[in-house]
Amino acid sequence: MSVTEILNTPSEPVSRVPLSLNQEFLSVFDEGDDSGPFGPAYNIFYACRVRGEVDDGTLRAALGDVVARHEALRTLLVREPGDSHQRIMPPGPVELEVRDLSDTGADARDLRASELVNEVESGSYSATSVPLLRAVLGRFDSADAVLVLAVHHTAADAWSMHVIMREVALCYAVRRGHPVELPPPPPQYREYAAWERERAASDELDGARAFWREKLSGAEMLTFPTDHPRSAGLPKTTGWHRFTVGAELSAATRKAAAKLRCSPFMVLFAAHAIVLRRITGISDVVVPTFTTGRTAMRFHQTVGSFFNFVPLRTDLTGCDTFGDVARLVRASCLESYAHDIPFSQIVAQAPQLMSTAAADDGGLFLFQVFHSPFAMNGERVGDVEYAEVPRLLSQPSGGDIPDGALCELNITPAGEIIGTLGYNTNLWNPDTMAAWASEFTTVLRAVVTTPDSPLH
Repeated sequence: MSVTEILNTPSEPVSRVPLSLNQEFLSVFDEGDDSGPFGPAYNIFYACRVRGEVDDGTLRAALGDVVARHEALRTLLVREPGDSHQRIMPPGPVELEVRDLSDTGADARDLRASELVNEVESGSYSATSVPLLRAVLGRFDSADAVLVLAVHHTAADAWSMHVIMREVALCYAVRRGHPVELPPPPPQYREYAAWERERAASDELDGARAFWREKLSGAEMLTFPTDHPRSAGLPKTTGWHRFTVGAELSAATRKAAAKLRCSPFMVLFAAHAIVLRRITGISDVVVPTFTTGRTAMRFHQTVGSFFNFVPLRTDLTGCDTFGDVARLVRASCLESYAHDIPFSQIVAQAPQLMSTAAADDGGLFLFQVFHSPFAMNGERVGDVEYAEVPRLLSQPSGGDIPDGALCELNITPAGEIIGTLGYNTNLWNPDTMAAWASEFTTVLRAVVTTPDSPLH
């Protein structure tokens, strides 16, 4: 396959494309170019340990190939009152920073790789210049390195980052002359934005809108008590607390999920709901989670910001055991996912839903479980092996969360659950987040091992 075939003729620049509904929703939190979801800290990251000889120039070219294939990585968001839109730019070279890590001993390389990812995440990356993909290659020696990719979150989501890393590996292998197959260029994000808006304006979603109108009647988002009131005006960064559930408890969670006819997400979310009820005293738990937003299969290989907020409502009143909670969560998930529509459409059916979101003494606590179908786990592409770097180190400042806290549980290819807890530092202290993670793990261990025991 030639380089021309890889690119398949990149699209021409386009000066005006409507925002996607997700980008439009993020505009609600717009704080200008220096902060908020359009600022330099709202980024998403992915890292792989790379084993094999990597040529810097060829890697740069492969990164450029991916930018050429995916318009979202070279799209500026023009935010003007009443006239916000996307502007697609021509392909351009990707910034690749190469760092010398050769002074790291062999037994310290795993730790240094994790530290490098945190260092990259703590940086700032402008959303006002393209490409929105940047990369850092840390070299331990000629055949051992770590590659960290950074993309502005308005251009990519977690699913997209796996697509990007895989395509970088494939494009690199093609440029090195290896007989690997790269999928045809997928539909572009602007095509998704147009499809999504057309669908939202039609009567196709009337049934889903009616569902949410009934499901969320009288509902308000649950807020997690903060350590500092918003009115204190403290400076905001986003801290990240990371923790592991452990192989034994991860296996027990999967076993309990099978027994209860639930997905691992449902079991984990049920434990989260129990912890929230204990902390807040509220039984009618309404917590936002994410769906992939990729309801149409043809967009599964498209890079863009697809993720969609979905409020899961579960009333734990009368639940005596964890099994009771899990069954309620299962029912709520199945019906909510079956009616997955853009969050702006959901809120239109329940205007009171977000009334608590900006409470002075509370913040939203989002919950997500991620298990990528594209994860790379020691996979060889051409003459290079790629293995995802697990995120295990906490950090005081990293990629931004526009408002609130987010717990993301990643299920590794080996089945182990690794937790990442992000939080706005103007609202919560690190100790509070560490205490939540400890309580969550304790509750999870208790309920998955004895799901029919009474709740306390």
